[in-house]
Amino acid sequence: MRSSGEFTWKLADHPKLPKGKIIAMVVLDGWGEAKPDQYNCIHVADTPTMDSFKKTAPEKWRLIRAHGTAVGLPTEDDMGNSEVGHNALGAGRIYAQGAKLVDHALASGKIYDGEGFKYIQESFATGTLHLIGLLSDGGVHSRLDQLQLLLKGAAEHGAKRIRVHVLTDGRDVIDGTSVGFVETLEKDLANLREKGFDAQIASGGGRMYVTMDRYENDWNVVKRGWDAQVLGEAPHKFRNAVEAVKKLREDPKANDQYLTSFVIVDENGKPVGPIVDGDAVVTFNFRADRMVMLAKALEYENFDKFDRVRFPKIHYAGMLQYDGELKLPSHYLVSPPEIERTSGEYLVHNGVRTFACSDVGITFNIQPKMKAIEIAEKARDAILSRKFNQVISVLLCAKLAVGDIDATIVACKAADDAVKMIIDAVEQVGGIYVVTADHGNAEDMVKRDKSGKPVVIRVAKFRYSRLTLFSHILEHSPGKETCRETVPIAIGGPGLAPGVRFRNDVPSGGLANVAATVMNLHGFEAPNDYEPTLIEVVDN
Repeated sequence: MRSSGEFTWKLADHPKLPKGKIIAMVVLDGWGEAKPDQYNCIHVADTPTMDSFKKTAPEKWRLIRAHGTAVGLPTEDDMGNSEVGHNALGAGRIYAQGAKLVDHALASGKIYDGEGFKYIQESFATGTLHLIGLLSDGGVHSRLDQLQLLLKGAAEHGAKRIRVHVLTDGRDVIDGTSVGFVETLEKDLANLREKGFDAQIASGGGRMYVTMDRYENDWNVVKRGWDAQVLGEAPHKFRNAVEAVKKLREDPKANDQYLTSFVIVDENGKPVGPIVDGDAVVTFNFRADRMVMLAKALEYENFDKFDRVRFPKIHYAGMLQYDGELKLPSHYLVSPPEIERTSGEYLVHNGVRTFACSDVGITFNIQPKMKAIEIAEKARDAILSRKFNQVISVLLCAKLAVGDIDATIVACKAADDAVKMIIDAVEQVGGIYVVTADHGNAEDMVKRDKSGKPVVIRVAKFRYSRLTLFSHILEHSPGKETCRETVPIAIGGPGLAPGVRFRNDVPSGGLANVAATVMNLHGFEAPNDYEPTLIEVVDN
C-alpha cells in the first residue's frame, strides 16, 4: 500500500472482514469451462465436489478470464498457460508477459539495440548464428512469426550464416502440422539465400523427445538435442528438413511431439550446421520452463548431467532470461517482466504464514491421477495442524493427461476427489476455501472449426479420427474468429463471513483479480494499484 508517496508493506484492515481464518486455496491446472459434450472431460467425469459449488451457492461461484490481455498476452486469441496464469494469480496486476514483451521488442526494433543482441552480434563476422526453439504458432512457448521477424532482423544486422534447429510441436497445436511449419520456414530461408545469406535448417526433432525437458526429469532429452545441434549426430540424416519430417511421420505411431532427432547433411554426408567455437546461439522460446535445462548445458562450464563431448566457446543468449534466481542465461535479448510487490510478499509481511505444495508433473498419461491425492493429503495435514494461515495446493492432473480423453476423465475425477479432501479439512477448522484454475484444457479436448464442430481427419483408407488437443486449449466461439478461455472460481467454507458474494460489476474479471480477493478474505484491503477484488460484503 502506498500513502503520501511512501511505500509500506503494511496492508490496511478490511472494514468488514475479520482476520485469522485459515484459507485453503486450490489451483486446478487445466480446468476450464465449456459446453457439455463428449469432449468436455470435466462434464463426462464424475466431479460432484466441483459441481456442487455452482449448484448449491451460485452467488459464490463465477467464471474469470485466463487468456489474452487478461493475463498480459498480446491478443484475445492468445492461449493462457501455467506460467502466465500463475504470474497473474500472484502479482495481482496484469504484466506484459513473455510473448507480448517479445512482440514489443521486435516491432519497435529495440531488441537489436539491447546488450543481449549486441553480445551475439560479436560472433556474426566470422561465426554462425544458431536459432534453437519450438517451431509452432501455438503461442505457449514460441511463435513462428517471432522467429520469422528475428531471422529477418538478424540478417539486416549482420548475420551472414544462419542455422535453425527446429523442435516440432504437436502439443500446443494439432499433431501433423509440423510439415506445414517446416515448409513455411524453408521458404523464408530460401528467400534469405536468394539475397546472399547462407541460411538453412540444421537439425530437428520432436519437442518431448529432443531438448524440451523440464524440472530435470530426463536429461537424455536434452542430450539428444545436444548431440544433433552441437555434435551434428543423430539417428537420422536427411538432405532437407521437409523430407525429414515427412519421412519420420510415415511411421504409424509417429507424433510431432516425439519425432526422433535428425540432422541435415550436405551432398557429402556432412552435417550442415553443428555449433562450434566462435558461433552465436539464441534459444528463441519465450517461455522459460522447457529451456532452462538446455541453457545450463550451453552456459555452464562445470556440467555433469551428461557427457557433452565438447563444450564450444559460444556467445549464447536466450530470448528472455529463463531463471531469475540462477541468472540463466546471463545474456538475453528481451528483459523479463519485473514483477514486484506480489500478493505473497504482502501477506508474509502482514503475518500470514503460508504452506504450498504441487505435483511436479512428470507422469502424464501413464498415471493420469498424478499425485493429486498425495498433494491433497499434504494440504489437509497442513490445514489441520493449524500452523498456517494459508494453504495453497496446485493440482496438475487435469492438464497433464494430454491428448488422451480417457486419461483426462480419470484425471478430472482424481482432482475432484482431492478438492473434496481439502474442503473437508477446511470445514473442520472453520476456514475458508478458494478454488480456481490457471487455464483451460480438460473442458474441450477436440479441435473445432469456425462453426464449432469437431474437426475430423482421415487417418487411414477407411478410418477417420477427430483431432484431439493436448493442452492450453481455447474454445472457439461458433461462427467467430475469436477465442475465449474462462475458468471457475468458487469461495466458501464455515469461516466465510455472512454477506460475502461475488460482485456483479467486474464482468471481465480475470486471474489477476484473485489476489485482491484472497487478501480481503484474510481481512486486509488490497494495495490501490492491484486489480479490483471480485467480492463484496452485503449487509443482511
